[in-house]
Amino acid sequence: MKTITLALTGASGMPYGMRLLQCLLQSGVRVQLVYSQAAQIVAKQEMDFVLPARPQDAEKILRERFGAFSGELKVYGRDDWFAPMASGSNPGDAMVICPCTMGTLGKIAAGISDDLICRAADVMLKEKRTLILVPREMPFSAIHLENMLKLSHAGAVIMPPNPGFYYHPQSVQELVDFVVARVLDHLGVPQSLTKRWG
Repeated sequence: MKTITLALTGASGMPYGMRLLQCLLQSGVRVQLVYSQAAQIVAKQEMDFVLPARPQDAEKILRERFGAFSGELKVYGRDDWFAPMASGSNPGDAMVICPCTMGTLGKIAAGISDDLICRAADVMLKEKRTLILVPREMPFSAIHLENMLKLSHAGAVIMPPNPGFYYHPQSVQELVDFVVARVLDHLGVPQSLTKRWG
């Protein structure tokens, strides 16, 4: 079973992160979920969904939300330094931060690991594992661009949620699925969310 760490931060774009979580769990992936306090605010604002502060409560609510799935879900607190992804001895197969704030991206670029999200990302980079960042900001400042270039040089995949329109999307959900499909492709997780080119 593939193990993916999924982090949700306080950037706009929570529908991307929640849809990605759903697809990973339905694809039989073991998901280690962690989210920031700001992500809890954004989830409520954008989706009218409450992400509880206690990991056990979050697991229960997310299982109810997504129904039956073949994967595994474990939620960790952002200060849980005993979580598996906090160490290079147990890093998992890949990590996605979706959505990713520029603050989180900047801390990772600077090597600042003061919470579980940034520490797990640091582990992925040093262990040469897949790290995907989905930054949702517009426009990008020179600082944002420099940080993204620095992380790209370090091995991270920078994937802003820019949907394509060549397949004539008819709903917001189809736009979300386009981005999530690209993330799943980079994780090596089979998907059929969107029709492939050609």
